[in-house]
Amino acid sequence: MILDKLAEFCDATAVNTGGVASYLVGNVMDLGPNSRDIGAGGCTYLVINVDTAIASATGSLNFSLCSDAQAAIAVDGSQTIHCTVGPFLQAAMVAGKILAVIELPQGKQYERYLGIVQETITAAMTAGNINAFLTTDPSVWTAYQNAI
Repeated sequence: MILDKLAEFCDATAVNTGGVASYLVGNVMDLGPNSRDIGAGGCTYLVINVDTAIASATGSLNFSLCSDAQAAIAVDGSQTIHCTVGPFLQAAMVAGKILAVIELPQGKQYERYLGIVQETITAAMTAGNINAFLTTDPSVWTAYQNAI
């Protein structure tokens, strides 16, 4: 898989451990002063995976790829949500688990700043780290035993 450090939102970044709410996690990507189609010219994928198991008594999470006109991407519903994955129950978020591999739609305009928003749904998380990034080459295929 090809990974560009400038296309990385989270690298073993701790999930937010606050209560039930939405939070911007990790880094924000500046797409420049003119909004543009980041999927143009080929397939671009959002990948989110668990680096360190996410812990909570009864918690669950959603993750969204969002853009906004400001670097501190809003989490109050005024941000532009491009895709959402989840909910994921705490028990399913074990180390190494791939939570999302989503092809970004071509022809879609994004606001200047792009980032990942975590929505804590039922109860606060107590620990855990995620990786989130854009790539043109996700390694998600699985080899299966030949049925012949």
